[in-house]
Amino acid sequence: MTNNTASRGLKVALGIAIALFIGLGVFSSSLYKEKQENEKVLISEKTKVLKELNQMATQYDVAMSENNVVNQNLVEAKERIQGLIDSLKVSENNIKSLWKYKKKYLALQDEMNYILSENDKLKVENQMLATSLDSTKIQLVERTMFTDSLLVQNIALADVVESAAVLSANSMKAFGVLERSSGKQIPMEKASRSDKIKICFTVAKNKLVEAGDKELFVQVIDPKNNILGSNEQVVFGEETLNYSLISKFNYENQSLPICEYISKKDKKDDFEKGMYKVNVFNGKELITSTQFSMR
Repeated sequence: MTNNTASRGLKVALGIAIALFIGLGVFSSSLYKEKQENEKVLISEKTKVLKELNQMATQYDVAMSENNVVNQNLVEAKERIQGLIDSLKVSENNIKSLWKYKKKYLALQDEMNYILSENDKLKVENQMLATSLDSTKIQLVERTMFTDSLLVQNIALADVVESAAVLSANSMKAFGVLERSSGKQIPMEKASRSDKIKICFTVAKNKLVEAGDKELFVQVIDPKNNILGSNEQVVFGEETLNYSLISKFNYENQSLPICEYISKKDKKDDFEKGMYKVNVFNGKELITSTQFSMR
């Protein structure tokens, strides 16, 4: 009787073990299938985003082909889309990576909608103006339209075309100044009357740049090819950059005017007469430059 009971218990335990083994196999198979399905979905979504980015690039190509003059804003926006396409092609197939590129794509899509809309408005306005001109004024007005069209486009789109996730600068000016004891600054053209060089530029608004403390390298080169200021060196991989000063500021995703100064090494010495060149670098990349002269 005891042997029969033990035998039945052994059979039951063996049955349970077999059921568990089969269940584990089914569960493992289900997980593998689910992983394969997820990968298919990610690849499909990645392909979809690539297709939509390529369509956006095509739309920019069409818009640029319809302009008689090169619209630099359209060219730069197209380059940013192409850069995102190249990066996405070699990215990993995971949700985190795909979501990062999806966010960038959505930002570029909003930018494109605005740029193309403004570009279309400008074309319509220009066409309406052209048809209303008197035949005796056509030649003069066409010259004016060429200049005005570029000016209007630059003003209307300057605050919009900001999607590269790097800082940029514009509206750069540099000149000698004489600073009074009261702090008042007087622009000077004479090298002998100037005690400082004033460099002013505007850091452009960019929604994709993370807000916070930033820095740009300012380089001032005198007529004898000397680098003024601290003349210190920073290394970027295999490249080096000699700079006059580091412009440090807090960036809040808005246009930010900045002015920096280079003083004479010795108050007894004068600045050199001739042409000066001023460069501003974001890391190793030159983002704006200008020239000025002192006599």
